[in-house]
Amino acid sequence: MKIIFTFFSLAILHIAAFASADTVKIPINRQLFHDKINAEQRLTDRADGRIDSIIRASKNEEVDLQITDAIFRKVDDLQNEIEINPKIKTNNDKIRYLGYVETLVRGFRTGWKSRELNPVLAPVLVENFTKMMNASVNGESIDPFAQEADYEIGKITTEIFNLNPGYAAAKKTVYLKFCAHNPDKILQTIRPYVEESFADSLVLAASKSNPVQVYSYAQAKGKPEGKLIRRNADPVVKAIVQLSETDNSLFYFPFLDDLLKNNKSIESIKKYVGDGSNYDKVGYFKLLVQTEIDYSKRMINGDTPIAMFGTNGLRYMLQAKAIKDFITPINELHDQSNLNVRMKATDALSPVDLYYMMIMGESEIYTSSYKHSFNRMIQRMGKKPSTDSLLKSVNYDYFKKFIKMAANYNKLDDFLDLMPAASSEKLMKDFVYKLERTDNLEDAVDVADAYSSITNKVLLSNMLKYVAENEQRCINENNPRGQNIYSLLQLIFLSADSSNKIDLTKEVGIPSIYNVEGKYLADDSDRIIQQVFFYGDEDGKNIFNGFVNSFNRNDWHVEMKPEWVEIKSIKGPKIWIYANRALDSDKNLDDSAQAHLNKYLSNSDLYPSVVIHRGHSYWLPGTIKRMQGDAKIVVLGSCGGYKNLNEILAINPDAHIISTKEIGKGDINKPILNYLNHTFLTGKTLSWRNMWATLTKNFSGSDRDTKEGWESYIPPYKNLGAIFLKAYKRKAEIN
Repeated sequence: MKIIFTFFSLAILHIAAFASADTVKIPINRQLFHDKINAEQRLTDRADGRIDSIIRASKNEEVDLQITDAIFRKVDDLQNEIEINPKIKTNNDKIRYLGYVETLVRGFRTGWKSRELNPVLAPVLVENFTKMMNASVNGESIDPFAQEADYEIGKITTEIFNLNPGYAAAKKTVYLKFCAHNPDKILQTIRPYVEESFADSLVLAASKSNPVQVYSYAQAKGKPEGKLIRRNADPVVKAIVQLSETDNSLFYFPFLDDLLKNNKSIESIKKYVGDGSNYDKVGYFKLLVQTEIDYSKRMINGDTPIAMFGTNGLRYMLQAKAIKDFITPINELHDQSNLNVRMKATDALSPVDLYYMMIMGESEIYTSSYKHSFNRMIQRMGKKPSTDSLLKSVNYDYFKKFIKMAANYNKLDDFLDLMPAASSEKLMKDFVYKLERTDNLEDAVDVADAYSSITNKVLLSNMLKYVAENEQRCINENNPRGQNIYSLLQLIFLSADSSNKIDLTKEVGIPSIYNVEGKYLADDSDRIIQQVFFYGDEDGKNIFNGFVNSFNRNDWHVEMKPEWVEIKSIKGPKIWIYANRALDSDKNLDDSAQAHLNKYLSNSDLYPSVVIHRGHSYWLPGTIKRMQGDAKIVVLGSCGGYKNLNEILAINPDAHIISTKEIGKGDINKPILNYLNHTFLTGKTLSWRNMWATLTKNFSGSDRDTKEGWESYIPPYKNLGAIFLKAYKRKAEIN
């Protein structure tokens, strides 16, 4: 009855709106401007993929009702108000205000689809617009209403009323809100405000968020931003300015905190940095590792060092150097059977160095590279290695990430066996303990991912027991967030055993994790739209050509455009595939092609339900940024990781995600995509279990590298981290 009531209520609201509109006579010379607003309303209605007078922007019907009411009935009321308001006297004034309303609706739609505006804020947006409109009609400043609005609201409404006498003040208000949300973008945008009283405090905020940004702008001494930074009296800012005048200063940034405290000197670091081109990569990496260990101990006590995070911060540099100087060389020698040759880059690394190298290289390390590195780490701990001592020596820094990786690569039992039984039991208890403590769900996702890889039945049983114990702890502590985390983990872990016959769709409300029906992927015109993201490095150019040539011209129509290719099925169901061309990434042409393709798809009402990333993991954020939010299947072809999975599911809440523990391989991705397209063309339901069984059989006769690579791919029904994120977010929406 609830659904019937909801849509009945919506119908009544529409009738009321139309009845109200009938009481207001629209002069013929202004009808065009009302039509423009109506057209924007229709485009907004269509933006969820269906034209049905309902804006489906959330998973909650009541919320969708409120959004729909704001964009239809309340906007219609605004149109009527403009027509009858005696203070809006002239025809030109009425046309101007009608234009404001048109811009409002367009701002909502584009903000929603670009994910710059949470659509549930539609009622608040219209309310704030109404207040500003009334203030403008009365000749009053809009700034008080910019002050009371959240940034994403004020950004839209303030720009609409740019003729208001309070616009300049309101724009400053909105800018300060922007800076609070985006401290890393302060110096990119501060030039119009360098003489304002708040400019110095914003530079200080920028230095805490991203000191490298301050460094970059400080180098431009003659520009307004450079002058602003150089006049700042804060010691951190002054130290950054001093560093900006040092050769190869980015190598020194990770140690900014120690430099300020005189714990390190420029000279003590310089012996590793050299002139930047011939630096001591081993010595520098060891210095980064030791600094990370020192700083992690401080962070346990709530003291976060400067330049710990952010671009070119300590962890950024530690990851970059681990991948560039050690992981990439051993990956590139994966065909080398002589381990002394293959692993030569790691010869001078200690067990602790190897520990951080593996963790920081999670997104790039090959399976074989990980296993050989793990073995070396153990060997270098001596004749009687004690892995609990290793964890103590790093202050248990990243230990949950390490356990997850060890489980993923079937090395967890080996690691736990090299410590006393009491220590291993405590370690696994700690692995599962207090997952609710952090602001994000990364630790919980790591636990879920680890569970999916563990085969030791005793360990699996213990993890289930620890999860149940923590759920009870959270109940006793009256901690709803913790209860949700642990109850879902327990349910998902139990569902992984098919003998328990747990239906997660029924229990949690998420779509089936085992099957995808064709009609679930098709839009209102029965088209399955796919978007493939390519990148213009050398690998991308080669893969793109192979991708296009893989389509049989008897079954597919292929049309090359200047910036993308369109591939459409000739027979059977309508499968339309759009892939940007792998244009030169050094000139940013691939990025432009993606942007233009996205605009074309949006303008053509084409919403991809299948999104495929073809490129290295470092390109993945670019793909995620341009996802339109309608994907039901996402093929990463590169490491997911918590950050990426979380962002993908925030944009595409119901997506089935295929990812791999290591770098994706073209000779594996191609059969995956071929299988998907063949299934779509037959119109059959896609079964992930059947697909994985078929491909596993096909790859069984392949070479060692291909078989090993395929074993690293994770099907959606085994991607417990992604399943947990879906379930948690769905439960949060319901509650």
